[in-house]
Amino acid sequence: MLYKIRIGDEKFEVEVGGVKDGLASVTVNDVPYKVEIENYNSVAFPAAMPRTPASTSVPMPGSVSVIAPIPGVILDIVVQVGDKVETGQTVAIIEAMKMENNLVSSKDGIVREILVQKGAKVKTGDLIIIIG
Repeated sequence: MLYKIRIGDEKFEVEVGGVKDGLASVTVNDVPYKVEIENYNSVAFPAAMPRTPASTSVPMPGSVSVIAPIPGVILDIVVQVGDKVETGQTVAIIEAMKMENNLVSSKDGIVREILVQKGAKVKTGDLIIIIG
């Protein structure tokens, strides 16, 4: 995801690539960096909201759910049913409050079910993807 930011009078193009286990591949003005995300666990795996998901699907034991942490619109689903995913891998992108947010897998596994489509409006706690 490419961000164009300004700090004071300086402009930067910051591209955030893959994130795995709290390490991100970041390019700033065409210079690559490996960046440690110190609060990775709290932002990648937010506490579940006490809300009943809109979907009627029930995850199987041993599977994990990717849920909408905030209300928004699904901009993209970047995986398909049957895809193998790793912990921290982006599986969907949600737009909320005019910001794009990556939704990531909290464990290694296989995408078992995708419960929303690109463009869907979701509420906090809505079930997006099931990974087993």
